[in-house]
Amino acid sequence: MGATPILATRSLGLDIGGATIVADVSLEVREGEFLGIIGPNGAGKTSLFNLLSGIYRPTSGTIELDGREITRERPFRRTRLGLGRTFQVSNVFPLLPVLENVRLAAEARVGGTLRVWRRAAWMREAVERARWALDRVGLGDRSEASAGQLAHGEKRKLEVAMLLAADPRVILLDEPMAGVSAADVPGLVELVRSVNRDGGKTVLMVEHHMDVVTGLAERIAVMHHGALLACDVPEAIMRNTTVQAAYLGEEL
Repeated sequence: MGATPILATRSLGLDIGGATIVADVSLEVREGEFLGIIGPNGAGKTSLFNLLSGIYRPTSGTIELDGREITRERPFRRTRLGLGRTFQVSNVFPLLPVLENVRLAAEARVGGTLRVWRRAAWMREAVERARWALDRVGLGDRSEASAGQLAHGEKRKLEVAMLLAADPRVILLDEPMAGVSAADVPGLVELVRSVNRDGGKTVLMVEHHMDVVTGLAERIAVMHHGALLACDVPEAIMRNTTVQAAYLGEEL
């Protein structure tokens, strides 16, 4: 790819209880790229994200973020280094107001201090960034509502707002359209597209909606039985007979 990739895995593997979950995955993602990740259920997609974000520790291989090895870094360290993530199940604080959810995420970006005269300014900056992020995703008018009161599609937008407030360089989206109503999908797709294209964020997205993946991704990585089966532009992936066979012979 030429320049140092913003995110890279080198022969990354994960074995659990004698079973291979992720097998020798080597992948490079350039800064600003949108990479879709697809594969049948159980292919290892979420496990790969768990490795990248530090929830799982690999049994082999390495992970690099902007040329720095982060293989053994804890999740909070990866967050501070610029790696953000959403999960398949909405991961918000349901009893807290929407604004407070995002403010907490913003604090990770602006930092903290024990100096009383600086704390007020620090808090203002976090709140301002949180309000900006909520406006960015279209939830500015829901800032005082409890996060648990939001519709599922709105919770997905809230998760994106929390990521934007933390200002990561690389964003991992794990099935962001899962459970979202058909009416809400187009708006969420455009939000994800704008985060990548307008916000300049590098995005890796696991998603089962193939029309969503092909419409957003510059390249698509296909996983099968924990291994990286193929990684190419969407048109080439759709024509790939090996990929089609991995989906039980169904045309993608």
